[in-house]
Amino acid sequence: MASVDVVVPCYNYGRFIGDCVTSVLDQRGVDLRVLIIDNASQDDSLDIARKMAARDSRVEVVAHSVNRGATYSYNEGIDLASGDYMLILDADDMLAPGALGRAVAVLDNDPSICFAHGDEGRLEAGGAAGMPGLGSDQPAVSTMTGTAFIRQLCRMPVNHIGANTVVRRTSVQKQIGHYRPSLPYTDDLEMWLRLATAGNVARISEVQAIRRYHDTRMSVHYQSRQARDFIERERAFKSFFDHEGRRLADVEALAADVRRGLGQHAYWSAVSHLLRGHGGNAIEIMRLSHHWRPNAVLTPPLSWLFRMDRPFGRAVEVLSEAVAPRSNRI
Repeated sequence: MASVDVVVPCYNYGRFIGDCVTSVLDQRGVDLRVLIIDNASQDDSLDIARKMAARDSRVEVVAHSVNRGATYSYNEGIDLASGDYMLILDADDMLAPGALGRAVAVLDNDPSICFAHGDEGRLEAGGAAGMPGLGSDQPAVSTMTGTAFIRQLCRMPVNHIGANTVVRRTSVQKQIGHYRPSLPYTDDLEMWLRLATAGNVARISEVQAIRRYHDTRMSVHYQSRQARDFIERERAFKSFFDHEGRRLADVEALAADVRRGLGQHAYWSAVSHLLRGHGGNAIEIMRLSHHWRPNAVLTPPLSWLFRMDRPFGRAVEVLSEAVAPRSNRI
């Protein structure tokens, strides 16, 4: 039976961590270890974690006396991991039933795959802490080479991978190394690129984790300024190209793809903000679009819409914003 270490970084998530860890302990078909890393929580997180560890020998707790930041906890989890596979699961989120069994089956069956990821479910603020029904034991799985994965991500530089679904080979993760503290907002995006230099990537067409949405999520402040997301994504790709990615044969072409993709995405984001009456954000984001595609800022990059998920739905949303009365816009 394959062994899996699930690292659960936690800071002031006492109200969520019980659901999170229970969703891991309920996984079947794998040899589990849950490693809770408490980052000097000021609520009852540590007390709850220690009680869970006392009840179940599969749970271990590391407690920090000072808050060293999320990236430190991720890297500490990498250092402490010893199982065949590992996953980092935020303490406010949960695993879907059967998630680890599905991922391990994919990785066991193909040693060339360095990590497997899947879909994320969504639990809105105030929603019941329920889980979806058990998914298929044999979901559709698509595999691509690491090189193809990197090229695809460069052409459409959007982090579409839910970090809580990524089960990676521990040996590969240790080989690739730590998350970079210089990228506190997009370290996961850069990590997927780095991991893909070591092997193939598999996508499981099944909900593998549940992301909980609430006002105290770490990403709320970051997402309050949309332009920052574009800037931080560019930094993640630059870090990759400056380090592991520099060995790629077509690195200059890939970097150009990233700039073009960021510019196209920024264009439509600026249009969306403008149509919703957010003129200041629209101007800031359109300037970024001009920075990345200076000769085409006034040309709608229609191809970008068709590369997104729900292309026709996205187009309808933009058009509906354009014709909606101002009073109906948010």
